[in-house]
Parts: sequence; C-alpha cells; structure tokens
Amino acid sequence: MGVPASLQQPQLVAHLIYRLDIGGLETLLVDTINRMPPGCYRHAVICLTDYTDFAQRITRPGVELFALHKPAGLGLGTHTDMFRLLRRLRPAVLHTYNLGTIEYAATAWAAGVPVRVHAEHGRDARDPQGVNPKHNLLRRLVTPFIDRYVPVSRDLRSWLERGVRIPAHKLQLIDNGVDTERFRAAGATNGEPWQDRESFVIGTVGRLQDVKDQFTLVEAFAQLCQLLPDERLRLVLVGDGPLRLQLEAQVAQNGLQDSVWFAGPRSDVAPVMRSFSLFALSSIAEGTPVTLLEAMASELPVVSTAVGGIPDLVEHGVAGTLVPAADPRAMAAAIAPYVRDRALARRHGAAGRARVEQQYSMQAMLAAYVALYDELCQTKTTRKKAITPCAE
Repeated sequence: MGVPASLQQPQLVAHLIYRLDIGGLETLLVDTINRMPPGCYRHAVICLTDYTDFAQRITRPGVELFALHKPAGLGLGTHTDMFRLLRRLRPAVLHTYNLGTIEYAATAWAAGVPVRVHAEHGRDARDPQGVNPKHNLLRRLVTPFIDRYVPVSRDLRSWLERGVRIPAHKLQLIDNGVDTERFRAAGATNGEPWQDRESFVIGTVGRLQDVKDQFTLVEAFAQLCQLLPDERLRLVLVGDGPLRLQLEAQVAQNGLQDSVWFAGPRSDVAPVMRSFSLFALSSIAEGTPVTLLEAMASELPVVSTAVGGIPDLVEHGVAGTLVPAADPRAMAAAIAPYVRDRALARRHGAAGRARVEQQYSMQAMLAAYVALYDELCQTKTTRKKAITPCAE
C-alpha cells in the first residue's frame, strides 16, 4: 500500500550553482528558496566550488548546503562527487544555473534524477555576446539531458534558439522577480556618508569586473561634473571585485576622490538604494539584471546601457534612458536632464515601479517556477500519481 499523498514529504529541488556569494543570480536564488510557498518543494543548494557568509541569507528551515570544492580545470572527480551526492539526496529536480554548471545535467541523468532544468541568467563575462563555439557546442551536447532551458530575458531566449540552436520546445522564458515590499520608494535611510539634501547621488550595485564596465560609468561621471560644475554630484559604487584598485586609480586621476564612494559589498542593498537619486548601469552584457529591478522597485530613474534584456525591462524615455555600451559621453548626457529636472526623475522613477509591479513581481516569478516544476515532475517522476501539484 502506498503512502497517502498528504503524508508524503515534498519533493526535493537541488539547486546547483558555481559559488554562493554576493551577486544578482545568487540573491535571486536565495529569494526563490526563502519565498516559495511552504509545502511545495524542499530545497538543497550545491556549490561546485564553495560558499561564503552570504549563505546565511537562506532563512528557510531545512535547506541543506553542500560545497564540492571543484578544482580549476576539468575537475572530472567532481562529477563523481556530484553523482554520489545526487544518489544520496534523490532530488526530483536538479536546477542548474549558467554555463559553469550545465555539464552536470548529464551527471544528474546518470544518477537517476528525473527532471533537469537549466537556467541562463546571463552570458559568461569572457564571452558577453555568446559566440564562443566551444561553449555553444557544450550547450548543444547536453541538451538531450535537459528537460527545459529557462532564459530570464527575451534576448537570452532568442540567442539560445537562434545562436545556440536549442529546440524551441525546450525553452521557457521566466522573467526575474523582485521583492516589491523590501525594495520601495525613498523613506528613512541609514544616513550614508554620501547623503545630504543638496547632493544628487548616482548609484550602482554590482561586482567590480569587466562585464559591468564601471570604467565607463566613472568616466561618464567625470564628464558630468564638467558639464554641470555648479551641481553637487556624488557617485556611489556598491560591490567589490578584481577591478577595484584600477577604478580607484581612475577616480584619483580625475581628481574625484571627494565625490566618489566605494561602498564595498553590502547586505543592506534595499536601504542603500533609497539613498540614491538615480541608478546607473554601464554593463556590456546582461540578462535581466536583478539590481535594475531593485532600483526600479525603489522608484529610481534608470540610465543604463541598452544591452541584453535591458531594453525589454526599461522603456526608453518612460522609466529611464538607454545608451550605447562603452560610451561615457552618451551616459553623461543621459544623466544630466535628471539632475536639472528632479520632477522628471520622480516621473520616470514612478513609471519604473509600476512596470516592475505589473510584470516583474516576486510572486509571478515564483508561480512560474512552481508551475514548471509541477509540470515536469508530473510528467517524469515515477510517483506522479501521488503528486499534488503545488500550483493548485
């Protein structure tokens, strides 16, 4: 006699990520686990390399965390470790994220994991346009072991279908979501050192690395200071990374030490957002950036490069202004009207908040993932007769 469905433990989703540390994808993963309706699915997080104190943000009870400590290179032994772990955990779903984890879908198939989902949140920093033939060959070779690819922007979906040649029936777009209760309009803040009533604060949040191209943002800020010499302007870079020393040198060369803050990694991004007057993003490649969603939910006007899925998210001239990548002059010119006209900044900020509430809510994203897991588990698991879909 089988166990009644009401007494069965929820099925397990094992999330495989390269490293659990501060970042947009990592924040989204943690929010997904914490906010998914109770009783739907259990969760485990497997890190190919390791995790940091960021893992403490997982507040959902019972979430197991594993680090496989994969060495540089092929790390064939990690496949063996992964196989053994999956055989022990027996998840219903393995959910992999981005290129660094995609090959383990085959390992999961060999270990008997019924459902394999792979999410693409953005292309590799060393291949921002997604044209590396070896990488794309790998994506195609593992396609038979993946039940569904989940791109998080229309740009990524189009690239997977047309560029990588993933069959359309294996693609499912799920927009990223943001917590619109935590990220909201300006109110009380933490009294950050760059704040005062007269200043116009341009902020950005992201790892200090090539793909984010903060060099362009710093140069744009330098040009903006020349364009508007009578304005009290501030630039705040939240995050850390390998380019920090070079960016600090660029700031010093432009004599901007008193106007630019390197805030480092912050766990309190929501109140920090509320200390900004405008959010700027200078990336050369993106999917649907979580920090941009957070900024829009915080009612900040946005000036961003028109790359990846950003044009689908930010309506040019309505919620912000889009500019070409690697063009500091264009970025400075786009920011200037918001400094001159604070009412314009408020209108575009309000429009961005409305856009997020309409299409990019956390609730909509979670419902889409639950429905996807339900559909695939009902189709592929041997216990499908006992499964009660969470979406019901």
